[in-house]
Amino acid sequence: MTLADRYDPSASDPPLQARVRLAAGDEEHDVVLDAAGARVVEANGARADAVLSGSAAAWRRAADGGGAFAALGRGGLRLRHNLHVAAGFLAATAARRDSGALCLRTVETAHGPIATAQAGTGPPLLALHGLGGTKASFLPTLALMSGGHRVIAADLPGFGDSVKPLRAPYDAAYFADAMTALLDALGIDRTHVAGNSMGGRIALEMALTERDRIDRVVLLSPAMAWLRPRRWAPVVRLLRPELSVLPMPVEGLVRRLVPGGDSGWSAAGVDEFLRSYSTPRGRVAFNAVLRNIYLDEPHGEAGLWSRLSAIQHESLFVWGLRDRLVPIAFMKHVERTLPAARHLELDCGHVPQVERPLETHDAMRAFLG
Repeated sequence: MTLADRYDPSASDPPLQARVRLAAGDEEHDVVLDAAGARVVEANGARADAVLSGSAAAWRRAADGGGAFAALGRGGLRLRHNLHVAAGFLAATAARRDSGALCLRTVETAHGPIATAQAGTGPPLLALHGLGGTKASFLPTLALMSGGHRVIAADLPGFGDSVKPLRAPYDAAYFADAMTALLDALGIDRTHVAGNSMGGRIALEMALTERDRIDRVVLLSPAMAWLRPRRWAPVVRLLRPELSVLPMPVEGLVRRLVPGGDSGWSAAGVDEFLRSYSTPRGRVAFNAVLRNIYLDEPHGEAGLWSRLSAIQHESLFVWGLRDRLVPIAFMKHVERTLPAARHLELDCGHVPQVERPLETHDAMRAFLG
């Protein structure tokens, strides 16, 4: 197979050791990956680490037009299970193998190892995922923005394939410091930042606390401190995320609660959430962040809304008209607090870069210049 023959294990550091299933209609092949390369074997029905599926036409485009990564940017390929492995296969089979080619790199930082997916050359763009997500939620961004930017999609500490400390505070200030440490390790003095949901909250924190390191900021359905009274706050403050080390079977519940949780990008996102949440440290991190999001102070000296007007960076907010987690009603509060910020409304839910990739990235390119 063309893609397997083109496989370059150096595209992932450390190299992948996994089984990837490639499906075109009813036809399936497995590709076994290790440091020596890739070999095609018969699909034996066992669960593969990652599954890439698409029409025969999509696979022909992948083989002939620059690799599966390029095909992902154009649509037609679907990913499931371990998206770190799927992204590694995309990276390793791309025809482009120059300094801007997609690659997976685990970067040693002052906060521990941070897993990244990187692609492109030009002004840096740091991409930060939402709660329960991973760098894989920015695969469309890596595909569509790497023509003019060096895109760095990171797994935040506690998520994906990054370090998962048990006693980290897992609040916005902690994540902002960890991402600054990542910039230090990569030798990047200044960067644009794009953040989705929780990643948007971290992007705002970086703009407030690392002003000289941040250029322009893109907020994709950013998590904002609640303005309504939080009647459960006294109870939530008493909750101890450390107790989450105990097993908690949640797969069935999550797939029922997430719209489209058994198909498409939603199913892939649930796969990534479960991959972290199935580990004790991943559960601690998730529940600590969830607690901190609820307790995020809106007002007062440390309150987000009180501090927000101090942001002087050019900012683009992208809102989903059908977003149930961060309602578009927040937009009017941002308009009052940051009157110079730009806004884009899209007919989508909570993850614009995945649900409306063309409109989202067209707007990002125009904004970032």
